Amino acid sequence: MTDTVQNSRSVSLAGLCRSVEKNWQAIRIQLNNRQAKQWDQHDNLVVVLTALLGLVLFLLLYQLRVLDDNRLTSWQWVFSGISILKVFIILTIGMVVAYVFSIISIPERKQALFLFISSFIAAMFLWDGPEVIIDTSRYFVQAKYVELYGIGYFLGEWGKEIMAWTDLPLVPLLYGLVFDLFGENRLGIQVFNTLLFSGTIVLTYLIGSMLWDRTVGFYGGLLLLGMPYLLTQVPLMLVDVPTMFFITLAVYTTIKALRQGGTTSLVMAAIAIALAALSKYSAWLMLSIIPVIAACHLSREWRPVVKQTTLIMLGAGLLVGIFIVLKLDVVTEQIRLLLSYQLPALGRWGESFTSSFLFQTHPFITVAALVAVYLAVKKRDTRFAIVFWLLLLVALLGIKRLRYIIPILPMVALMAAYGIRQVANAQVGKFIVSSVAVFGVVIAVFVYMPFFMKTSLVNIKAAGAYLNSMRAPKIAVVTLPAYRSSVNPVVSVPILDLFTRKTIVYQENGARIPRPGWVERSPLRFTWEFGRPRFFNGNADLSKAPLPVVIIFSDPEQIIPDHIAKRIAGYRLVNESALSDKVFRYQTIVRVYEPV
Repeated sequence: MTDTVQNSRSVSLAGLCRSVEKNWQAIRIQLNNRQAKQWDQHDNLVVVLTALLGLVLFLLLYQLRVLDDNRLTSWQWVFSGISILKVFIILTIGMVVAYVFSIISIPERKQALFLFISSFIAAMFLWDGPEVIIDTSRYFVQAKYVELYGIGYFLGEWGKEIMAWTDLPLVPLLYGLVFDLFGENRLGIQVFNTLLFSGTIVLTYLIGSMLWDRTVGFYGGLLLLGMPYLLTQVPLMLVDVPTMFFITLAVYTTIKALRQGGTTSLVMAAIAIALAALSKYSAWLMLSIIPVIAACHLSREWRPVVKQTTLIMLGAGLLVGIFIVLKLDVVTEQIRLLLSYQLPALGRWGESFTSSFLFQTHPFITVAALVAVYLAVKKRDTRFAIVFWLLLLVALLGIKRLRYIIPILPMVALMAAYGIRQVANAQVGKFIVSSVAVFGVVIAVFVYMPFFMKTSLVNIKAAGAYLNSMRAPKIAVVTLPAYRSSVNPVVSVPILDLFTRKTIVYQENGARIPRPGWVERSPLRFTWEFGRPRFFNGNADLSKAPLPVVIIFSDPEQIIPDHIAKRIAGYRLVNESALSDKVFRYQTIVRVYEPV
């Protein structure tokens, strides 16, 4: 009887314990759910506050736009004639898009593809703009020599008949191959440059993934879209975006080679470094990042790292050394020009870091990069030195022209990504990065592009389109002296050639424009040392073979000289592209005349 009572009590006690345990589990689930809801509410509040902060910063920058001294896309200029309310509404809609993106999960295996496609599409919206930097003329002429006369002629005459100025041959050579394969049209160049830009974003992702994790890599790639100035450079026929690609490729292949080893990896790293070195002289300075990469990979087994780095540098040095030996006279003169002319002038041509890293780059990127420096030092994370080195170098040397520091921007993006990675909630971090990318694309497409389309350089693009509609296969081109500008207007002719399929015959007409004495210190000095390319020869006699004539003016009131007026006697004006702006001194007004 006692045993029965005891067993009954044991059963009751066990049941009570199970009941209490179930109730406690239910309470814990409820508490966790409530806590999760509280955290969701907290995170949503952070997202809303971040979005509001981003919009307030935009308005603040707009009010302080007088501080932006960028020479191409200063906020003092680009917002002239633009509705700030319209841009603000678009940015607000963009914040909603960024929020939707932040709650979407992208599989890791598809992150690189997503970055590539999205960045390519974003850059496509800028393809319709004009060539807004006249340096395009140099690279076009060099590329056309490749297209017309072949690689051998180009390499042989580069620095002789082909004006090299302070350029290196790789990027114009690649442009020439694009012309040769796909025809002489600007679209091919734009597709090529956009591929390199999107490739840079993917390489940034891969570098961040190797050094830390995929989140840092993904954030870094996406943050490059938050730099509106960078986006404007992608469609232009310049060397800055290709140089950025090759330097980023050199960093990636070097890290991979030191981590994985193997002959193939070492060879690829050496080739990538050589390609970067042959892109632009400033890349030589930026390739100082290679020893930094090696130093950050030193460990107890330091000998393999030293050996691999030595082999990489010897291989790259051999490739670049062959070029230097073959073109020693040209390279020596170029370096002399860089040291005696461009280096002392950097202070006169510079732009403030305030402009470059607050207006032309989203402020979140700058703040996150600075926070990342503190965090990396606190954690003693030596890997951070790799992405920090180039920015430190630029700051120490005082290189302030944004065009010159474009190649370091992927590393700046990775610095910022490292800082944003520390945000506890991944969704919040992803929203910050997404909102930055939206900002960059919106400013580039809806502010910078309309500004470019109102500059006088649009006239060359419009004139090229009109010339393509004419039947005549050849066009005679005449340039008149520029008013209020230090530019030799001859450089407009190659840019016009880029926009037309017609054969251009440049007419000097015995009236060469004298070279001013003050041009020696001008940032546009190269325009006065620009020799007429051989493919513009053929001083056509208009009396015997009347061709349509294009005259490039710098002022709508400019009077045609008598000797030119006589040559177009009997011609009629059939087209005029006369848009002018009050921002840039150099204006290009184009008139097309046709024989009656």
